[in-house]
Amino acid sequence: MNALKKIRNIDYTVIFARDMKAMRGFYADVMGFPVHSSLGEGWTAYQVGSCLLAMTERSVMFNDAPTPAGALSLQLAFRVAPAEVDQCAEALRDKGVAIEMEATDQPWGHRTLFFRDPDGNVLEIYAEI
Repeated sequence: MNALKKIRNIDYTVIFARDMKAMRGFYADVMGFPVHSSLGEGWTAYQVGSCLLAMTERSVMFNDAPTPAGALSLQLAFRVAPAEVDQCAEALRDKGVAIEMEATDQPWGHRTLFFRDPDGNVLEIYAEI
């Protein structure tokens, strides 16, 4: 049996941030994710449900050039209950976050809301409907 077939979930995701200060502020203050761990200014991990969302500018193991400003890098999707999608949109607007696509029922069975973090990454809050 292929040992890779034993992988069952993603435990954590690391974002290589262009602007760590702005990103830390956004994920802590706007999104409200609690800090799980921090290794100083260069590494912060947030608890998001059962997963960790970590960010760093560079790492000990990888020191690539940052993604250019304006270049789409990643999309993260956060699931909530159906009634909460619109509530999340309002909470984001209250914190000054621009909504890229208002809450919309999609033909694939999701209600979605799209916005961006300070590095321009696409974030989605969705619910299965």
